[in-house]
Amino acid sequence: MRVIPRQHNASAQYTADMTTKNKNTKPWSGRFTMPTAEFVECFTESVSYDQRLAMVDIKGSMAHAEMLAHTGVLSKQEAKQIAQGLKAIEKQIEQGKFKWDPALEDVHMNIESALTAQIGDVGKKLHTGRSRNDQVATDIRLYLRDEIQAIRRLLTEVMSTLLDTAEKEAETIMPGFTHLQTAQPITFGHHLLAWFEMLYRDSLRLEDCRKRVNVMPLGAGALAGTSYPIDRAYTAKLLDFPTITENSLDAVSDRDFAIEFCHCAAVIMMHLSRFSEELVLWMSQQFAFIDLDDAWCTGSSIMPQKKNPDIPELVRGKSGRVYGHLMALLTLMKSQPLAYNRDNQEDKLALFDAIDTVKQSLQAYLGIIPGIKVRAENMRAAANQGYATATDLADYLVRKQVPFRDAHAVVGQVVHYAIEQNKPLSKLSIKELQQFSKQINQDVFACLSLEGSISARTHVGGTAPKQVQKAIKQAHKRLAKITIKDGAA
Repeated sequence: MRVIPRQHNASAQYTADMTTKNKNTKPWSGRFTMPTAEFVECFTESVSYDQRLAMVDIKGSMAHAEMLAHTGVLSKQEAKQIAQGLKAIEKQIEQGKFKWDPALEDVHMNIESALTAQIGDVGKKLHTGRSRNDQVATDIRLYLRDEIQAIRRLLTEVMSTLLDTAEKEAETIMPGFTHLQTAQPITFGHHLLAWFEMLYRDSLRLEDCRKRVNVMPLGAGALAGTSYPIDRAYTAKLLDFPTITENSLDAVSDRDFAIEFCHCAAVIMMHLSRFSEELVLWMSQQFAFIDLDDAWCTGSSIMPQKKNPDIPELVRGKSGRVYGHLMALLTLMKSQPLAYNRDNQEDKLALFDAIDTVKQSLQAYLGIIPGIKVRAENMRAAANQGYATATDLADYLVRKQVPFRDAHAVVGQVVHYAIEQNKPLSKLSIKELQQFSKQINQDVFACLSLEGSISARTHVGGTAPKQVQKAIKQAHKRLAKITIKDGAA
């Protein structure tokens, strides 16, 4: 590493040297006697990834400048110049013409330096009454609150697609599982509604999380507020923040809102991973319940017969990635004293990737779900295996006044006999059944059929096709009540 000699502090030449050296350099370099080491330049820069905050940074800066003019700290003309300069920079960024300089560390200093270069010394006044600490905290909240809404829109689309598919499959019989063992017959539509419920709760979680994201920290300064006559409520109104932070120390050092979001993201990914696991299992030759569109599968480089459900597998794998981001943020914050610490620069990589991963995974499911091709005959055949209607036989005996525990024991014996005879319950004769209980009569066969078992469960939340259709209509109504707007909404 190249070592640069330290300047002599007490000489008259020192002032002249530093004046020359600090010209067109970092805004904070006045106190320093040496330029930043090249390694430090690379190690500390964040503009390579935090430039995605550029638009919200400009939005926050424009509101800050307008507030400074409102309180008389800046003249209206100065605020106008700043706004015009920021709009020009915004246009450059949108067109991909803005040149990002890693030596300026981050998105904030890049934009501020470009503004000063564009409009002169007036640009240096923009940072009056704020710090990068409250600036970045504001930017992240502005960015995250919009990304939450984008994710909720994707969730709504996926849920709507699930409902459309569930409606088509409301009568398609399949085995329901516990312990991955055949348990009771259900419909595929009913199964898809279970996925819907998980995602619906995910949307509600994000909606609640956003309330704590949507709080404005701007005005907290570096940690203690500012001596300038600022109007935080005015700035909050300009930025569509319904509330402002109540403590300046907490405002600049808090990242629990990002941790909470990553928790919500991890739960979404956990649900998508469970869906993926089922799709992978169902597409295997051993289950053969479904097929997926070729466009959403890949092949093998060596085995020409293979059609692999790689997209669900990748979604399943990416769940661990988001779990890692949640743990990374928890670990990042666990030992930080108040107030701001440079550790928090590391929050963005985890947060941004969690956002991107969730959005991509939901987009994947928007393509996967409509392409699910159901192999109804295989599903039905599987439901006929494993004695899925055994519980229905027990319920039948209970309706004949047999205590449930006794009925349970009787049916256990019937199943054991059926296994020995290699017959499904519905194929046992009335004579065979009556050797275990005289309460069994000819009407038992209605409940031993798959259709009879399913149609009997007509209560709310049950798997009967009529109830599934009712649940789908109710779910559409619930979706219609979800309001997703940007800003303070």
